Amino acid sequence: MPADLAVIGLGHLGLPLAQAATAVGIATVGYDTDPHTVDELEAGRPPVEGSLSAADVRRMLSGGFTASTDPAELGRVRTAVICAPTPLDQDRAPDLTAVGEAARTLATRLRPHTTVLLESSVHPGTTEGFVRGILEQGSGLNAGRDFHLAYSPTRLDPGNRAYGFANTPKVIGGLTPACTEAAAAFYGRFTEKVVRARGPREAEAVKLLETNYRHVNIALVNEMAVFCHDFGIDLWDVVRCAETKPFGFHAFRPGPGVGGHGAPIDPGRQPHSGRGLGDPPRMVELAREINERMPRYVTQRAAALLNEHGKSARGARVLLLGVTYKADVDVQEGSPANEIARRLAELGALLSYHDPYVPRWRVLGQSVPRADAPYEAAAVADLTVLLQQHRAYDLQGLAVKAQLLLDTRGASPAGMAHRL
Repeated sequence: MPADLAVIGLGHLGLPLAQAATAVGIATVGYDTDPHTVDELEAGRPPVEGSLSAADVRRMLSGGFTASTDPAELGRVRTAVICAPTPLDQDRAPDLTAVGEAARTLATRLRPHTTVLLESSVHPGTTEGFVRGILEQGSGLNAGRDFHLAYSPTRLDPGNRAYGFANTPKVIGGLTPACTEAAAAFYGRFTEKVVRARGPREAEAVKLLETNYRHVNIALVNEMAVFCHDFGIDLWDVVRCAETKPFGFHAFRPGPGVGGHGAPIDPGRQPHSGRGLGDPPRMVELAREINERMPRYVTQRAAALLNEHGKSARGARVLLLGVTYKADVDVQEGSPANEIARRLAELGALLSYHDPYVPRWRVLGQSVPRADAPYEAAAVADLTVLLQQHRAYDLQGLAVKAQLLLDTRGASPAGMAHRL
């Protein structure tokens, strides 16, 4: 059966989209330039950590999904979605290299009346000022007249059991009203609610706002954590009380740092916008600095706790529990555990770790020993640091077993651990 949809880029963005489309009967082909990715999918294995399970991939294959490295597949579909990665470059602007390559590959095979969608995290203006030009130059077609072009920010939340593709509203912004309606018709096939933005720049700015909202608020509560510790205030009780306010407040919790795919984007750095700004935005940059200080702060707290109990960090046995960026997922991208482990190792600590989702872990090029029995390991460790509260952990049992426990998530019973 010929494919109706092409998902370009089979990473943490593209695979869940392909899964959702295949599940409702949309004939889907996944295109990726990496042969290993395609080979893994064809063998029924997920090629990207934290994306899908092997069972998910097998269900997709049985539902008709195919993966390919052949760009000719892109010329046979009615809808193409670009889900290329956009890691931040040294200037903390999204690197559009992969997006540009995807657009160029699609452009030479683009047919009239195709709907092209961009889901990658980008600066406002990228769809119109970057992707549109590549598509038009490579195809000889005009966006908005010969083919539809729109942007839709991804809202994936790995491990979230309450919200998935179907019940998370999909924001779309098309180059023209007809482009918006074409995008709405596509997403409406497997999303319960479609929200129409005024245009692609507004839709791009939605992603910018949502991502930076998270980071700014986490930075605020991280800063409060340091302040409250210095003044002997129980921050977790403060948050518990504050969240009873029924308006004007949304609770965030501190942690050892911020990880995941959604890195904060400074809207002041827009290499493809073609326009300058007045006063550069400072809040996002400040939030980034605060959040990036947290691994160092956790390391300092760990060393201070050891010192208070008559032990030096050098030679201390330190067990790290939970090294993924988020609870109950296996994604390690951006996890603060890596920097915390590096800093502790540099202090001379003897590290071990446990994570039910990470069978092997390397820091500074060296394998970190994995504790097969975390509670027994906590009993002999000089310090146990809870970095991620996976559901598999019995935190009360852990607090009883551990000689010394630093809980960076505030998840253990009150009074049974040292909290961040």
